[in-house]
Amino acid sequence: MSRAFVRELDDHGDNAAPLRPQSPHINYVTPRGLGQLEDKVRDLAEARQALVGKEDLSSQQTLRELERGLSYLNERVKRAVLVEPKAQPLDRVHFGALVEAEDKEGERLNFMIVGEDEADATQGRISWVSPLANALMNAQVGDVVSWKRPVGDKELEVLSIRRV
Repeated sequence: MSRAFVRELDDHGDNAAPLRPQSPHINYVTPRGLGQLEDKVRDLAEARQALVGKEDLSSQQTLRELERGLSYLNERVKRAVLVEPKAQPLDRVHFGALVEAEDKEGERLNFMIVGEDEADATQGRISWVSPLANALMNAQVGDVVSWKRPVGDKELEVLSIRRV
């Protein structure tokens, strides 16, 4: 086979995947979100330690993936800006707030505004950079906000704002 079609490894034999890009946004985190990041770092570090010294190709590939993940998560922890929801005012929607809202059809929705790494829409945890959080941010009880969605805008009335 011609060597023209064979990918050469660099001097270290390293063919690791590129680093995962970091978000361009400030990494605001709740205490829970920071704890989750630290737990993930610890879990990956333990998994990495179990593979150090193993020579088989599969272990080496997994080790590179773990190191890539560790690099990403360590940077997320390093960039974390802890926001204490309890220190936030209760009269406006803010980072870390639990918000209850109602749409025009009477459906009640509950959201918590959290950091990007902690977001989980199935649990009602929305990223502070999401369109929904942007619509809700700084609203007061009784305000009607417009949530810009790909399937069409939806108006929500803020019913309550609570702390965790």
